[in-house]
Order: sequence, then structure tokens, then C-alpha cells
Amino acid sequence: MCGLAGFLSTSLHSGATTEVITSMLSNICHRGPDEAGYYLDDGIAMGAVRLAIVDLADGSQPMSDPSQRYWICFNGELYNHIELRAELEALGRPFRTDHSDTEVVLQAWIQWGTDCFSRFNGAFAVAIRDAVSGDLVLARDRYGKRPLFYADHGGDFLFASEMKAFRAFPGFRFAFDPRELATIYATWTPLPDRTPYQGIRQLPMGSVLTLGAGRRSLRPYEDLSFDVPGFDGSEAEAIELIRETLHTSVEMRLRSDVEVGVYLSGGLDSSVVTRLATQLSPHQVRTFSVAFQDKTFDESDSQRLVAEHLGTRHSSVAISGTDITDNFRSAVYHAEVPTFRTSFVPMFLLSRHVRDAGIKTILSGEGSDEAFLGYSLFRETLLRRQWNELPDDERRTRLAGLHPELAHFGPAHQAHLLGLYQQFSVERLPGLFSHEMRYQNGLFAARLLPDGREPFGDLLALVAGTPGYAQMSAVHKAQWLEYKTLLAGFLLSTQGERAALAHGVENRCPFLDPAVVRAAASVNLRYDDGQVEKALLKKAFRAELPEWTTRRPKQPYRAPGSTAFKENRPDYLELLLSDHELAELGFVDQRFARRLVNKVMASPVEEISTKEDHAFLYLLTTAVLHRQFVRGDGSRPGRPSTAALNLRVTVDNRRAVQQAKETR
Repeated sequence: MCGLAGFLSTSLHSGATTEVITSMLSNICHRGPDEAGYYLDDGIAMGAVRLAIVDLADGSQPMSDPSQRYWICFNGELYNHIELRAELEALGRPFRTDHSDTEVVLQAWIQWGTDCFSRFNGAFAVAIRDAVSGDLVLARDRYGKRPLFYADHGGDFLFASEMKAFRAFPGFRFAFDPRELATIYATWTPLPDRTPYQGIRQLPMGSVLTLGAGRRSLRPYEDLSFDVPGFDGSEAEAIELIRETLHTSVEMRLRSDVEVGVYLSGGLDSSVVTRLATQLSPHQVRTFSVAFQDKTFDESDSQRLVAEHLGTRHSSVAISGTDITDNFRSAVYHAEVPTFRTSFVPMFLLSRHVRDAGIKTILSGEGSDEAFLGYSLFRETLLRRQWNELPDDERRTRLAGLHPELAHFGPAHQAHLLGLYQQFSVERLPGLFSHEMRYQNGLFAARLLPDGREPFGDLLALVAGTPGYAQMSAVHKAQWLEYKTLLAGFLLSTQGERAALAHGVENRCPFLDPAVVRAAASVNLRYDDGQVEKALLKKAFRAELPEWTTRRPKQPYRAPGSTAFKENRPDYLELLLSDHELAELGFVDQRFARRLVNKVMASPVEEISTKEDHAFLYLLTTAVLHRQFVRGDGSRPGRPSTAALNLRVTVDNRRAVQQAKETR
């Protein structure tokens, strides 16, 4: 696991290249604190900071093939590297390391070209340079587990695992893009290829970008699809399929030269991962959890129950509202994008706790709800799609079971809910039926931006331009949107990867194994009517987990929101409370923002709606990011110096590259 950065440049003189690439890597050294290295050739530099997990001795980067024609910087892990190495060796590919997955990626690319990426089972972003042709290839894993951003800066091309690396490139400046902000505020995340900043894009999941000789090509190497043959066996056989695929997935993700721990929330998904890890790990599994002082959000009783039942060595970090406000700016700095929740801050603190415990790699249950239809969103989509064919009694019964954790879904609100669901029983935004109720709430936050910008236009264009999307079922469209937006854009990034790697911790997601996703797609809705979330997954592991774990209603992971800021009043809240500071956000509707802030700060907690809470947090995170990235006035927390890098593997590759060119 690493971070990478680099550039193609005609503007830099050769003497500045080393300093610039070193500074770029310095800005992301938290991702790879073990060592760093860079590659240099005419007009190009690329480098990596490394978190050593597999092949600790021989996995240094950048890495070349024996001819030194091809060079790679690899961020991530290739879980099926053992199987691919054996296949490549049988084809005659030469290996210099014993078990480096980075070398497997490079040799696979030399052997199969860009077709190699669809063979990979892993979480990765990769940069590969052909020193002879001059081509640079960038690629990202199919579910977007690892980030890769790029920017055109004048005539130069920059790329990095985190956008903050671009600050080190001469003349680069951050500026918000109000159109992208409107989309983020309304849909909760950036779109798959977007960021909130002008001129910066992210490589979409499952895509490859090739640059060379004045040309550029961006294309998907694998499309996201749930159109798989339905499982035609018995329910018992379907359960066995789920167990086998998850067993193999966890087994592959335990491949590591360092100890692997598990995030244990106390819910079904992390409990399943923990159970499998205890079966497969050669040592007692260490589990880690977040506990909250506010019992509204706390799940520590369930966490302890599962840990004791499975015999793990468990520890947790207790989170208060003060912990959230004290660490908010640091967590936002690592997230790099505005967000609607504070839930990433406890995960930021948990990863620090994990690293202090000596663990560099962690398993989590992320991706299960998307694969096995665990969110109430999916049941809600089915209900709304069937609404006009259902008798009133069944409508009421199914409404009552949608959100048992939410008070406003209780019996006293049924009349209002019946009217609301009737209103949303017909599609209004083409292709976005499943998410229209969520996006309706998001329109409130989008009002922070004036000029009536259309927040859904780009998302509507994305789904309209996706081959096969229109033919998907309503539930498959809902899954597609979840994978492409909230999962990749928040859960795997802001709350997942960025929060973990802020402290040099790699997270691995067994439910995001392609075989697991395919298996889930083949059995979903086959053996139940969609009314019980993750019914087959619960049946598959019911006998091995505490009874309460498979019986309890789903409790979404949440954390205190605007309440924490009302109670603690951190000094940086002046970014919103001061008219002068708020005016710094010139693209924000000042009157609407002022009314929102005043209401949140002055009203009782119970009078602040969810959409108001989300809008407040969007505004605050945008203001913090403006100070950190756009103004760049020195308030960035934890800014490293180049002295923080361990450059013992750094080499100037130009002589070796020139020799490789001359042999051809």
C-alpha cells in the first residue's frame, strides 16, 4: 500500500524536477511512511511513498522490469498475485522478487497490456511508464477503492493519489468549482470522474488513461454490471455459495507480511468478516471499534458481545463531541472534499488508535450493503415501484418496517408518509427513481449556491450515457448509483481510505471481491421478497454468530453532527459565524447561509432537520477546505517537510532509462 504522484512537464527545467517530485511526495507521505522513491526521465517524474505490507525487503518502488524499459508506481494490493505470478511464470515472464505483488502487476501489464486490469482482484491505482515509447498508463481498480487524481496545468499534466500533492507543483492553485459543489451538495458525493475543484478530475473506477505522443485515451476496462445468470440451485446451495466466496475473499485479504486486524462495528457485516478471520488467521485476531459517549450513536455493547463470542483481542476508542470538533480540521484536510456527515472523524481517530497498536492493515465490512441489498433504500425502491398496485394495509405495514431506527417513521407520522410515498411513486428524474427522495432533501443544501444551478444535470447525463443502464431493473439501478456515488465517493474514500491512510493504515474490503459481488447478484431476491435485508447472508452465518447479531434491526453507523459544534464552539467556527469570514466564500448565497447558521446555532437540537444538519456540515467543510487549500494560508494541519521522507530507495533513473532506449 502506497501513495503515488508525478507529472509530465515541458515547463520545468531539469534542475527543478527532483525538488518538485520530492515535495509532491512529501505532501502525501502519511500514506507511505516506510520509504519513498522516484523515477526521472526527460519531461517526466513519478514517485511513490510506501507502506510496506507485502514483500517488505524487495517491494521498493519505483520498480522496473529487468530491461529497465518499463517502470511502475503502484498504490494498493493485488490479492490474487500468487495465482497470477504462477500463470505469468508459465508464460515465461522473468521475476526478480520472490513474492512482490507490484512486480506481478508490472509483468502482467507487459504480457497482456491494458487487458491485465480486468484480471486483477485488488484495490489499486497504478502508473506505468514505457521509457521507449514514452507512454504513461494510469489505471484504477473496478470499485474505486484507491484514489487517483489528475490535472492539466498549462501544458503540464499532474497526477497523484491525493490532490494536496499538486500544491507542490510550481504555479498550481486550488479554486472551487461551484457547479461541482452544487452536485456534491445535492447527491452527497462527487461524480465518479469529478472533484470540487476547477481543473482537477479523478480517474473513474474501472478505467485506464493512456498518454503519449500528443494523444490521450480514457476508457473503461470493465463496466459495473449486476446482469449475471440467476442462481438455479436450492436455498441451501445458495447459502453455501455465499459462504465459500466470502471464505476465499477473506483468505486472500489475509495475505500479508504484517499482522491484519479487523474493524468490528458490532453489526452483521463486520461480524461475518471477523468470524472468517478467526477461522483463517494463524494468530488471535485483533479487533478495533469506535464507541461513543452519546448512547444515541453507541454500539459498544454489541461490539463486546461479538468480540467475546469470537474470542478476539478487542479494543476501542471512545469518541465525544469534543473529540470530533478538536480533530475535525485535520480529518477534513485528509478528506479533501466537502462532506455532509462527521462520521469520518471517528474513523480518522480509530485509524490512529490502530496504528498506535502496531497494526498497518485492517479488514472491514464495507460493500456488503451494496452487494446484498442491505440498505433500506433498496426495499424503499421496491415499495415505491409497487406502490400503486398495493392495498393500503400492505403499504402501511411495509412503511413501518423501512426505518425502525428513525422516530419520524413511527405510527404518529404514517399519514404524512403515505402522502409522501404516493408523491414519489412516479419517476421524475429519468434513471434516478431509486434516489429521488434522497436527492429531494439534497436540494436544500444546493440552495447554498446561488444562480439556480442544476445539481442533477451531470448525473442525469452520466446514467443516460451508460450502456445498458436504461434496461436495468429499478433495484439494479439503485445498486449502480450506490456503487458509483456514495460507496466510492464517501464510504470508501472520505470515511474509509483517506481516514485510514492519514495514519498509515490500509483497509481491505472482503465484500468488494468481484466473486462475492457476482455471487450476491445471482441470489439477491431469488429466495426472499426483498423485505428482509441480507436474508441469505444472515442465514449463512447465523449458527456462528451471537443470535442478536442476526436478529437485530440494522443500525446505520452515525456520529454527532452539528450538535457537536453547537456544544463545543471551536475557534474555527468563526469561518461561519463571522460575516467577514463567510464572505470569503464568494460563491455562496450569503443570506441563505447566514439564516442556516443562525438557526443551527440557536435552535434546540430536535428542531434541526436532517437536511439542515447536512447543509450546515457542507458549508463548514467547504469553509475549512477553502482556508486549507484555496487560500493556503498556513492553517493546514500537519504539513510535512521533505525531511519527513525516507528516500533511501530514491534513484535517478535517467542513465538506466537511456541505456534501455539505446538497446532498441
